[in-house]
Amino acid sequence: MAQLRDLPGLDRIIQDTAIQEIAARYGLTSVKQALREIQADLRAEGTAPDWATDTSAYCAPLHQILRPVRYTPVFNLTGTIIHTNLGRALLSADLWRDIEPLVTRPMNLEYDLDAGMRGDRDAVIEQRLCRLIGCEAATIVNNCAAALMLVLNTFALNQRVAVSRGELVEIGGSFRLPELMQRAGCGLLEVGTTNRTRGSDYAQVTDEVAMLLKVHPSNYHIAGFTEDVGAAELGQIAAAASLPSCVDLGSGSLIDMTRWNLPPEPTPQSILKQGIDLVAFSGDKLLGGVQAGFIVGAKAFVDPLRKNPMKRALRLDKVALAILDATLQLYENPEHLTAKLPLLRTLTLSEAALLARAETVRAALPAAFISQIVSSEAQIGSGALPDQNLASIAVTIRHEDRSATEIATALRQLPVPVVGRIKDDLVWLDMHGAEPLDELTRQLAELSKPSK
Repeated sequence: MAQLRDLPGLDRIIQDTAIQEIAARYGLTSVKQALREIQADLRAEGTAPDWATDTSAYCAPLHQILRPVRYTPVFNLTGTIIHTNLGRALLSADLWRDIEPLVTRPMNLEYDLDAGMRGDRDAVIEQRLCRLIGCEAATIVNNCAAALMLVLNTFALNQRVAVSRGELVEIGGSFRLPELMQRAGCGLLEVGTTNRTRGSDYAQVTDEVAMLLKVHPSNYHIAGFTEDVGAAELGQIAAAASLPSCVDLGSGSLIDMTRWNLPPEPTPQSILKQGIDLVAFSGDKLLGGVQAGFIVGAKAFVDPLRKNPMKRALRLDKVALAILDATLQLYENPEHLTAKLPLLRTLTLSEAALLARAETVRAALPAAFISQIVSSEAQIGSGALPDQNLASIAVTIRHEDRSATEIATALRQLPVPVVGRIKDDLVWLDMHGAEPLDELTRQLAELSKPSK
């Protein structure tokens, strides 16, 4: 170990050629600050390692501190297609060409071109949603949890809301419905039981609550001895008591997924037709857009949402609105949706297409890796259709000298990280996410190189 007095001074370290190269990249001010932090840590320990007397040796810790933390593209080969941690639904590359003029130039974000005066930020999206869904009115906020919070705060502030015990969900990140309701300023009145709730349970409490809420179990499934109240029955009970009714769909799809032999998911339009006043759903799940929370329904219930001051705090920016509008336009031509919407194209990949991808991926792996093509199952993810899996194809990887964890780590450290999953001491790469394939094969070839 070296003595603290042997540590080189800041000016001396900076004169090192290798350090100067780092300063040229990150800036001299940032390098000086990082060096101060490194040496402060060394002095706090009371002794210094031998390397700390070598000016060039400061390169590695400098890179560690100054290396930019940034968002980066990855390959999602986990088998969870709409992966919350990996950005959820993918957007079409063609979409950027369409919206570029809207985000690089002034746009009619809140300007009525016909009237020549201030307009409504949601007007374009509302018009398109009303046409697609057949609803009277619509508004939009930054995610579905925000949409629900806005509804609750508007119609049940300082009052209670009836929810089935079997629908008191916890969403990602440990956010729980009762806690969200509390933050919205309303109380919870649980009705029924975890596995069985009847219409009579709601009817008995209509004089104690300000709203009836139904939460679609989009991220879990209760099976066995069960009973629940459908949207139609809930809407009838609410209407008879002159109470607003709301259904939180969580994911939500604008089109019947069964037309492509995919598992069924309720649509906002089907819920509204059953007599529900308001429906909330997401923009970045089955819809295939960016993060947003849509609220659609009767004008008499949507209009008060716009007047709530919370609405401004939860509004979307121009980029998100432009992307969502471009995404919604694709639904106006559903016959070409599988070709235009990346999410739907991925969900409808044929077995032959998945197998072809697997063969290409396997051929690209360095010879030291032992791989197999196997049948697998993928899940849609992000709370959509939790009890429904898609048939898939995966490539499994092992190595004689490296554990599955080590292989998975090496994949994540590639220039474009590849994220798979570990099962049975093998790394599984699901082929639903193997796109663009040529770029993926180039990354896999890098596995033969020593890690940095």
